[in-house]
Amino acid sequence: MHIQHFFDPPTGSLSYVVHDATTAVVIDPVRDYDPKSGRTSWDGAEKIAGYIHERRLAVPYVIDTHAHADHMTGLPFFRERYGARTVTGAAVGEVQRRFREFYHLGEDFPIDGSQFDLLLDEGEHLGFGSLVVDAIHTPGHTPAHMSWRIGDAVFLGDTLFMPDYGSARCDFPGGSAGELWDSIQRLYAMPDATRLFVCHDYQPGGRPLAFETTVGEQKRSNVQIDAKTTREDYVAFREAKDRTLDAPTLILPSLQVNIRAGALPEPESDGFSYLKIPLDRIGAPR
Repeated sequence: MHIQHFFDPPTGSLSYVVHDATTAVVIDPVRDYDPKSGRTSWDGAEKIAGYIHERRLAVPYVIDTHAHADHMTGLPFFRERYGARTVTGAAVGEVQRRFREFYHLGEDFPIDGSQFDLLLDEGEHLGFGSLVVDAIHTPGHTPAHMSWRIGDAVFLGDTLFMPDYGSARCDFPGGSAGELWDSIQRLYAMPDATRLFVCHDYQPGGRPLAFETTVGEQKRSNVQIDAKTTREDYVAFREAKDRTLDAPTLILPSLQVNIRAGALPEPESDGFSYLKIPLDRIGAPR
């Protein structure tokens, strides 16, 4: 099994290609988006495609761990270029339901996950080449968040970051610090040598990029939740921490695209797609 990472500096995001000699899956790809001009591009996805092309790999699946709040997903690029089926967690409809109301998308907007080609639930599997993806439901950051295990590696999405940075925020709609603690305990129950690959690295203190850790390392030294951290202490810490955090820079443009499996809104009569930006909505009293 080979694992190749790709880093997107503007969003601190990591994408992965996991493959054997003939077949690959792509995990958490990014669509480039310039908030100043509103322009989108596939520059990052093309770099991943170059790696795939050099190795003549088939790509039957492209997978998101969750509906990202800090970047637009690159799922459509790999669906169109390689015929890859788009995959995410089975509970994504719960996220779509919440954000259909948030963006006032109307009752015609589907909230059954049908925008994706394939939804996986806990314990389900996908075979590709000689490898298998195991679906692990790890809610907390979002209710539909999945981690994906392939061999001795787990792709964490936003469940955990590198040990010197900690864990994901839980203050988005449907998030739960208690559920995230529970999810992390499932990961910590895996063998200490299990490799863990994060979806973001914010390089605290200006250190070099890091993206791979282990269960044992996280249990020993995660600055927010190590093996000794109780559920009560973690929930109190996480909820207090989240109250101090600003909204992600790209949350408003990104989520309305990502709940569509990365598709932009239908073009209007002038041929252009338009995003909705709710004003005074985030942090507003309900």
